[in-house]
Amino acid sequence: MGKTILVTGGAGFIGSHTCVELLNQGDEVIVVDNLRNSSEISLDRVKAITGKSVTFHKADICNADALEGIFNQHKIDAVIHFAGLKAVGESNTIPLTYFEINVCGTVTLLKVMEKFGCRNVVFSSSATVYGDPASVPIDESFPLTSTNPYGRSKLMVEDIMRDFAKSQPDWNIVLLRYFNPIGAHSSGTIGEDPRGIPNNLLPFVSQVAVGKLPQLNVFGDDYDTIDGTGVRDYIHVVDLAIGHLKAIEKIDQNPGLVTYNLGTGNGYSVLQVIQAFEKASGKKVPYVVQPRRQGDAAECYASPDLAFKELGWKAERGIEEMCKDAWLWQSTNPQGYEG
Repeated sequence: MGKTILVTGGAGFIGSHTCVELLNQGDEVIVVDNLRNSSEISLDRVKAITGKSVTFHKADICNADALEGIFNQHKIDAVIHFAGLKAVGESNTIPLTYFEINVCGTVTLLKVMEKFGCRNVVFSSSATVYGDPASVPIDESFPLTSTNPYGRSKLMVEDIMRDFAKSQPDWNIVLLRYFNPIGAHSSGTIGEDPRGIPNNLLPFVSQVAVGKLPQLNVFGDDYDTIDGTGVRDYIHVVDLAIGHLKAIEKIDQNPGLVTYNLGTGNGYSVLQVIQAFEKASGKKVPYVVQPRRQGDAAECYASPDLAFKELGWKAERGIEEMCKDAWLWQSTNPQGYEG
């Protein structure tokens, strides 16, 4: 029997891919999104892929009245909470906005859920809660810290949820710490569509390859890594989406609060990603080395063993497939959704 899942931020990059997987397995999907960094067109594309519609509410998670209206209309079994701001660089310039939306918005959501007796939530956390890790691979027992307001907002929400779970033992909360989601749906119809200049590596690489931007900035080539550039654990967005389905299954076991890394366990440097993308696209990606960015770790990749052991989940798609799917999306949608 399918569940009714509320997906906050469901029109965004990871949210839209997760909606596809939920609909494909027979769940009913309610999306709430304020469209600040996303497009409603993504939800039309989700329908085209799955043959099924989501119910869409344009609303902000900071607006308790709007959320209560949604919970009044639908009997929601669980919430997958993606909504929030996510750019490290931007968070250094507008920290209060990050805390207001990411932290206060989540508190508002939890209060409304509590009022309506919905006690199951999967939270979109981030590997940024590990700060600059002392060693790799990173497992869930590592100390938590943050090097920027974005990471701090995720860590604050985790802390709030840990405290809340202690006070409310009948709640089920799954914290998913993502590493670096890239790629796109294999249809090429939904993908990452950042507003303005992209903050993350792969949309930037794709936009250079498609001719939208002149060159890529590589921040730092003097790290203690294989080629001096930063190393990250890139994960295909569809693998990541499937991780959320596994988290919802886990909730059926009433686990209380549990935390999992979602990553591949492999690190790739910026230059290795550029090479893989050039191979997938057949395009040259010119780049310029810039100074290191404040708050960037040298290398960061997951130990995904716990998610495999407890969720039965592991990433199936490699870097070549991630780059191939990202290029298909970018080359068929050079201006993103609004094009």
